[in-house]
Amino acid sequence: MKNYLLVFSTAFLLLVSCSTETKNTHITGVVNGLKKGTLYLEKFQDSTLVTLDSVVLKGSSDFNFSIHLESPEVVYMLLRKTEGTQIEDGIEIFAEPGTVEVNTTLENFESDAEVKGSTNHEKLVDYNKLMRRYSDRSLQLFADNIQAENNSDELRKVEINKEYESLIKSKYMATINFALNHKDYEVAPYLALTEIFDANVKYLDTIYYSLDEKVKVSTYGKQLETFIQERKQLSEKQ
Repeated sequence: MKNYLLVFSTAFLLLVSCSTETKNTHITGVVNGLKKGTLYLEKFQDSTLVTLDSVVLKGSSDFNFSIHLESPEVVYMLLRKTEGTQIEDGIEIFAEPGTVEVNTTLENFESDAEVKGSTNHEKLVDYNKLMRRYSDRSLQLFADNIQAENNSDELRKVEINKEYESLIKSKYMATINFALNHKDYEVAPYLALTEIFDANVKYLDTIYYSLDEKVKVSTYGKQLETFIQERKQLSEKQ
């Protein structure tokens, strides 16, 4: 009986210890204006959005998530308001082990979000700012194409199509250069996987082999390596 209790106690302590050790990432902050609702922290796992943690807010606007991350990874904080009209918004966070602070408002849950404590998130914000000009130009070309359609201007439509193709190439090269210039951060393989996954595999190879060793063994570094191998195998079969 004593031996059984000893084994049970040891197993219980190991379970508690492992559970405590896994909580290496803490995401805290405030949603100003939120009186009642539920916040969910989720991430994509095998193409499926899974819940990592949740917090029910009743009267307080403060929240605190505790999760485990093997390496820096993108997660999403979702809000489901429980009083009045049902709404659901999400904030993209490039979380890193340690403490990450996220402050926002109920009124503009996504656009007012400020994330501190993650260098990878700062780099992702920089990338999104860089891409904004490409998005703006793409919208302008779309509007120009509609006008050309209305005017039955076939020559202008051909010109717009060439401009759009050039814009896409420029956007891809800008992403490749951004990843190469940030090879010490997990944001590099993340962008390769999410923004230019259909680029020529030689560019993905260049990004992967330029990565710092610690980034290569990160979650996104491993995923990029696997993805490149699969692309190459598929190409060989064709």
